Amino acid sequence: MKNDPRTLRAWTFYDWANSAHALVIVSSIFPVYFSATALNDAGGPVISFLGFTVKNSVLFSYTISAAFLLTALLSPIFSAVADFSGRKKAFMKAFCYTGAISCSLLFFFTQETTTFAVICFWLSLIGWSGSIVFYNSYLPDIATDDQFDRVSARGFSMGYIGSVLLMVLNLLVILKRDWFGNISEGMASRFAFLTVGLWWIGFAQIPFRRLPDGTRKADAGTAPTGGYLLNGFRELGKVWQQLNTLLLAKRFLIAFFVYNMGVQTVMYVATIFGSDELKLPSTSLIITILLIQLVAIGGAYLFSRLSEAFGNTYALMIAVTVWIGVCAGAYYVNSETQFFGLAAIVGLVMGGIQSLSRSTYAKLIPPTADTASYFSFYDITEKLSIVLGTLVYGLIEQVTGSMRNSVLGLLVLFIIGLALLWRIPSQKVYRSRWEADKVY
Repeated sequence: MKNDPRTLRAWTFYDWANSAHALVIVSSIFPVYFSATALNDAGGPVISFLGFTVKNSVLFSYTISAAFLLTALLSPIFSAVADFSGRKKAFMKAFCYTGAISCSLLFFFTQETTTFAVICFWLSLIGWSGSIVFYNSYLPDIATDDQFDRVSARGFSMGYIGSVLLMVLNLLVILKRDWFGNISEGMASRFAFLTVGLWWIGFAQIPFRRLPDGTRKADAGTAPTGGYLLNGFRELGKVWQQLNTLLLAKRFLIAFFVYNMGVQTVMYVATIFGSDELKLPSTSLIITILLIQLVAIGGAYLFSRLSEAFGNTYALMIAVTVWIGVCAGAYYVNSETQFFGLAAIVGLVMGGIQSLSRSTYAKLIPPTADTASYFSFYDITEKLSIVLGTLVYGLIEQVTGSMRNSVLGLLVLFIIGLALLWRIPSQKVYRSRWEADKVY
């Protein structure tokens, strides 16, 4: 039954469970610990990894790119198999446990175990991004179209609240180590990695108990001959053919790919911009990260209300317009106060554009869609936009020698994304139009 309050509430708890990984492991404590620990015997940043010599910061970036690329390649196959076999929740669990256990193993990260830690970090990213594909695909299964925006916003808000709560607790251990037996700063950081894994697994049990398993096509008498893998590929091909006929969905994915390049790049490089370009202290950067997360809670709900008033596309266009202003402001920002103000605006539109993008795509796929397969293409679009967006940002900085010029490059991406969104009608519910106009 759709719109069951307990099921919807349980679904949002997976955002609560996994978002701590994005905040603590990807954005804050782990990168700082990695830079201070992944060093050679002389204390330098150039280290050996699997027979290659590479700078630790470059290795960190490459690990993220490799994880997202692998997920982008594998998720459509796994999603198609999950849709055919009716084992969507089983796949979600497998990715969740892989990511959470790998994250917990980072507790053993020392200078001597750097290679092991990088592999664990890589697996934790694969587990995180892989489980999100199946998590997102549940939205049209458990809610009706008119509830997509609110439920999606509630999920992102739960994620921001949960991640900030665990982050504050971890910072308390790091900053007040004498309260916890006067442990070392390294031990306090490694304890944070362990708590993220336990938090992730523990709270994931709430959605795992309530979410449905899915419908096995073989039981419905629609299964062609062959095993799950073969039929998974058939399912993937069928969804790809269907997606090619969905004009609005195709237009949205293209627009999403372009503007999300800017959104995700800002999220990943904001801390580095403040550190290298503005020379802000680490305390200010941590405050900035927490500020973005807290403001994003209200931003997700704000843009959910805007979508109710004006429709999804217009609400997204408002968000992208604000992002254009953020990039213009970042080019001229020079002080810590200005950076904090810009971070608050980033938080406001970050929560809104992420939640609305997810719910908009859910409205644009057919009512009878194999949701995991359809959302795997959304995931591919998102992951490839991260890879290309960060690549564009880095190349511009390398060529021009300034991150501010890279910010202008992101501004151009947002402008193109805004133009592409303009081609999509802004409606509050799309499926009634499909029934009338046979869009799909």
